[in-house]
Amino acid sequence: MANKKTYEFNKNLKDLSVSDLRAKIQEDELRLKKLEFAHAISPLENPMTIRGLRRDIARIKTELKKKEMGI
Repeated sequence: MANKKTYEFNKNLKDLSVSDLRAKIQEDELRLKKLEFAHAISPLENPMTIRGLRRDIARIKTELKKKEMGI
């Protein structure tokens, strides 16, 4: 099931423009900071969401780099 989610996520990234990808990175990094801050104050119900968000940001950055290099 997780692989299907990742596949769909990556497929949707390919349709986005460079500016959309940059905006999504900024938005997700802000969400990550808020999650980490909330987790530091009181433990999150599911701390794996932090790991998932970090990985999603990495996937977005990878796709952005590919588009910038023209691959």
